[in-house]
Amino acid sequence: MSRRCPWAEGSDAYRAYHDDEWGVPVRDDRVLFEFLLLEGAQAGLAWSTILAKREGYRRAFAAFEPERVARFTARDEARLVADAGIVRNRAKIAAAIGNARAFLAVQREFGSFAAYAWSFVDGSPRQNAWRTLAEVPAVTPQAEALSRDLRKRGFRFVGPTIVYAFMQATGLVNDHLATCPRWRALGGGRL
Repeated sequence: MSRRCPWAEGSDAYRAYHDDEWGVPVRDDRVLFEFLLLEGAQAGLAWSTILAKREGYRRAFAAFEPERVARFTARDEARLVADAGIVRNRAKIAAAIGNARAFLAVQREFGSFAAYAWSFVDGSPRQNAWRTLAEVPAVTPQAEALSRDLRKRGFRFVGPTIVYAFMQATGLVNDHLATCPRWRALGGGRL
């Protein structure tokens, strides 16, 4: 019997996120920047907190346009720390602004952030075939390599666990359980 990944059954927001976004391969730089920012903001918090504040983040961070966020000033940072629509953690806010600048540097070097990120999985989604949530790793060698390289490039809040969550969300890996209809829809094979 096919059934949705168990983590997605907690709320309507989780189900919609799971069914429509999570694990879908993303090659659009603005969307990749959005997920990089949101995954960093989520560190130490429940993903439900970030989903509930996603529109607040979209408004506060210039619709996730890295070019605009990279130009944020100390005044913008102070405005964001006071914004109840987002997680008001000064270190995470400063990291998001700094990460926008580092993101633009990666775009200049590789032509796009997508080209850079996808190179860590040889250009196509890694297809896993987990049967239970307990089998899904929190980190992989690819996530460790991407995390290490991001940090070398000046990114913050990009530890291997955060980076692996980013890779799962943006479809660099297909970590839907093999019993989930989304696994096959996103390229999972037969067991």
